Amino acid sequence: MTTAASTATLERPTTGAVPPRGCTFEPEDWAILARHWHPVALSREVDEKPLGAKLLDQPLVLYRVDGEVVVAPDVCPHRGVPLSMGTAGEGGVVCAYHGLTFGKGGKCVHVPAHPSRDIPARLSLKAYPSVERYGLVWTCLDTEDTAPPPGAIADMPHWDEPEFQQIVCPWIDINGFAGRQLEGFLDVAHFAFVHHATFADPNNAEVPTYTPRRTDYGFEAEYWSSVGNYPIGVSQRGVPGFNWLRHFRCHLPFTATLEIHFPGKDRLVIMNAASPVSARVTRLFAPIGRNFDTDLPVQDVYDFNLRIFEEDKAIVEAQMPEWLPLDPAEEAHIPADMSSMTYRRGLKALGLNRFFTC
Repeated sequence: MTTAASTATLERPTTGAVPPRGCTFEPEDWAILARHWHPVALSREVDEKPLGAKLLDQPLVLYRVDGEVVVAPDVCPHRGVPLSMGTAGEGGVVCAYHGLTFGKGGKCVHVPAHPSRDIPARLSLKAYPSVERYGLVWTCLDTEDTAPPPGAIADMPHWDEPEFQQIVCPWIDINGFAGRQLEGFLDVAHFAFVHHATFADPNNAEVPTYTPRRTDYGFEAEYWSSVGNYPIGVSQRGVPGFNWLRHFRCHLPFTATLEIHFPGKDRLVIMNAASPVSARVTRLFAPIGRNFDTDLPVQDVYDFNLRIFEEDKAIVEAQMPEWLPLDPAEEAHIPADMSSMTYRRGLKALGLNRFFTC
C-alpha cells in the first residue's frame, strides 16, 4: 500500500498540467509522474545559452541568469519558435525569431519591436520550479511548490562529506523505459552475465538470500556476496574471505542509490536517476561519490562507468514488453527478484498502471 509520506507527495497542490501533444504515456500515468521531481540536465551544462531538454514528452529550455537556473517550456509565447534555437543576450535568452528576451523566472524583459512599451504578462514564460542537487538540475512539471519539499528528491549518502569526492558522469540516453532501466540497476542476479567484462565474475552467479525493507519513499535492500567491485585486471581484484555489502536505496518512481562497502573504510556511492524523456527514451544521470582513489583522473571514472552503462543499455533496449509489467502474472519470477518485485509493487501503489499509450 502507499505510505503516508508518498501519499503526501502526490497530494500536494498541483497546477493542473496536462500531457503535451504527442505524449507517449497514458494520461493517468503522466499525471502521476508529472507530480514528481526528475533531473533534466547536468548543472555544468546549463549556462547563459539556451539548452534544450525533454521530460515526460514536454520539450524544455534551460538557461542561467545571475546564477539562477530557469526551466520552462521550450517555446516562445509570441510565435511558437523553440527558445533552444535562440542565443544568450544581456539579461537572458533571446528568441531567434523576433528577439524577445526572457530573464529571471522566465519573465519577458525586452521586446525589440516596441522597446518603450509595457510588456504584457502573457509574453512571459510559465517557468517550472528548479533546484540544483548532486550536480544535476531537477524540476517538476505539475506542482505549486517553488522548491522540492522534504523527501521529494532522493538522498545521496556521503555526498556532502568532505572526504568524499563528487563525480558527475556525463548522461547517457537509453532507448527504453525508465522503469525497466531502474529495475535493472536494482537487480542483483545479472552481474555474472551482463557485467563479466567490467567487474563481475562469470563463475560466481549465486545470489544469497536478502530481504527488502519498505521506506517512506520506496525501499532499501542490503545484499551481501563475495562478488567484488574492482575493475577486471586491477591488482586489488580478489579479496579472500571478504564479503561485499551492496546497500540499495530506492526512491520511487525512478531514482535509486547504491552504496558499496569496499575492504576497510572505502565506500563508493552511485546514484541512478532515470529521467523519463518519454515512455520509450530514458536519460540516465549518475552522480558518484567515493572516499578513495580521489587523486586519479576523473575521466577514468567516466570511461569505466560508461562501459557498465552500455552493458545495461543493450539489455534494456532489447526487453519485451517495452513497459514494466506491474501485474505479477505477466512475467515469471525467481527468489533473486525480491527487489524488482518490491519496486513494481511500489510503482503500482503510486497508482501507476501500464505507462504506454500503445
